[in-house]
Amino acid sequence: MQTITKVHKVAAFTAGEQGGNPAGVMIRAALPEEPAMQRIATEMGYSETVFAAPHEDGWRVRYFSPDGEVPFCGHATIALGAVLAQQNGDGIFPLTTNHTRVTVEGRAHANGAHAALQSPATHSSPATPALVQEALALFGYTLADLDDRIPPAVANGGAHHLILALKSRDKLRAMRYELAAGRELMRRHGFATISLIYAETPQRFHARNAFASGGVYEDPATGAAAAALAGYLRDLDWPHGGAIEIIQGEDMGAPCHLQAQIPVEQGSSIRVAGSARWLGE
Repeated sequence: MQTITKVHKVAAFTAGEQGGNPAGVMIRAALPEEPAMQRIATEMGYSETVFAAPHEDGWRVRYFSPDGEVPFCGHATIALGAVLAQQNGDGIFPLTTNHTRVTVEGRAHANGAHAALQSPATHSSPATPALVQEALALFGYTLADLDDRIPPAVANGGAHHLILALKSRDKLRAMRYELAAGRELMRRHGFATISLIYAETPQRFHARNAFASGGVYEDPATGAAAAALAGYLRDLDWPHGGAIEIIQGEDMGAPCHLQAQIPVEQGSSIRVAGSARWLGE
């Protein structure tokens, strides 16, 4: 008989005791077969479920959304860091993904944990005018809705994200799109999400992330996109002062807080941190 391993349910990047993005965390002696991981992630219904197994000096990890595998997921990594700290004590845990090695630091407490991931290396490039027009049409925006200070870009902090900066919080609040059209666009261009942002101040951002590529309309907190955005702001010479705060999920009724620390070295890893709370087993 096959041994059933429980899936931990953790909300990552919480705003105090509220909100957060739920993730599934399964830790086993060996990773399940790929079809089993996909089935479990689909049954969980969370935007991502992370699977981890001991590997060398750390853990081998893979991430699955309801519609397929993703190369890197920030909020599920934070959730994994919380569970590893609970089970093994506070520490820094090396993780091997399909493409690179990263770390997550976890510090457990009674109601959850605080965790911080070190992203893969970051890079960005300008979005082409044709891509920008296609994305704006998806959401019903126009060029006049964009913030010229942060030009549209394709950015990567472990996965590809299209970043569109809007001029107003109201425009961000009004985000709407058609899921099937969004999935087609994102998959055709290889995007994990389309990240819509509004800069309230140089260090405080509001964000919404369409995740149609994974079969999810919107992600309430997106750590990989936070790393990509932070790396892009560094490439842009934005006056970030070494750190930014991202508020996400408010328009979904699931407030989330993400903090990103930005080293000066071009392309270097971004530290993305936040709190986590247990949702049950």
